[in-house]
Amino acid sequence: MNITMQKVHGSENDFFLIDETELERPFTDKEIDDLRTSLCDRKTGLLGGADGLLLVEKVLNGEAIAKMRVINSDGSEASMCGNGLRTVARYLAEKYEKESFTVETMFADLKVRQAPNLGEHVATYQVEISPVSFEADAIPMQAKNNTIIDEVIPELSSDLKFSVVAVPNPHLITFVDHQTLMGDEFERIAAYVNGENPIFTDGVNVSFVEIIGKNKIFVRTFERGVGFTNACGTAMCASSLMYVLLSGGKFNETITVRNMGGMVKTVVHEDDSDGYWMELIGNATITYLIAGSLTDFTEGNFEKSIIKETTEQADYVAFLNAIK
Repeated sequence: MNITMQKVHGSENDFFLIDETELERPFTDKEIDDLRTSLCDRKTGLLGGADGLLLVEKVLNGEAIAKMRVINSDGSEASMCGNGLRTVARYLAEKYEKESFTVETMFADLKVRQAPNLGEHVATYQVEISPVSFEADAIPMQAKNNTIIDEVIPELSSDLKFSVVAVPNPHLITFVDHQTLMGDEFERIAAYVNGENPIFTDGVNVSFVEIIGKNKIFVRTFERGVGFTNACGTAMCASSLMYVLLSGGKFNETITVRNMGGMVKTVVHEDDSDGYWMELIGNATITYLIAGSLTDFTEGNFEKSIIKETTEQADYVAFLNAIK
């Protein structure tokens, strides 16, 4: 079976995007796992590997234009990925020639649309991030109370205060100074909560957040199933929400979020009926167009594939240099 795919990224959170609806048949679970293992490995994978696979699938029920699945590099499946959703939104917008529509994800149909470019030739998309929950069952976590908001967790640190929120991916967030943001304590805590531990039985994404100005934050994330990543879209949205709730941010105002891979913008909304939801606005960059056979890709015979590099990464780098 022949396959075409794109290598894409949002804030350097990179993926191989494959539209299963264009194949002669959908992948089996084993084929997905074999592809993930072969393509995404950072040492032996295709084009330096990736954080995961983005799969576009048919919608069985509902009005969404397509379904997005996110397979992390370790084989786990994420309920959502904001950076990945932007790239899928772009793919679908160009395929169907639509500017706004909804995409089905594991827990919700999310609105997406094309947005004004962040930089010259930097394709930019805006996606909805929801639902939001602070409840222990949504994380899941074991805690004395049903929620953890701006509290010390003694098992993790004696002085850092943490908040836990699902958006719907689960996130553990703390506001820190720059030294702590880049320090060893981060990896120790992230490794603990993503190993066998009594609090987060399924692991949790961890973000250390530095406030760098009014409506400006820097988010560094250890992503469950991936490790330290250049950016995590839902983490940046969860961090923006906690910035609004705890650190003087305002609803409906644009927040600039820097990350290890670049910059996005977020807007936090409060609805009387549905609680909170966020908009995530950022690049949707295509770096390579790739074609080959399923067998060659799963067996690592990448020299047999056709790989065409785009000019979009150069445009993205120019954008990064312009905002430094």
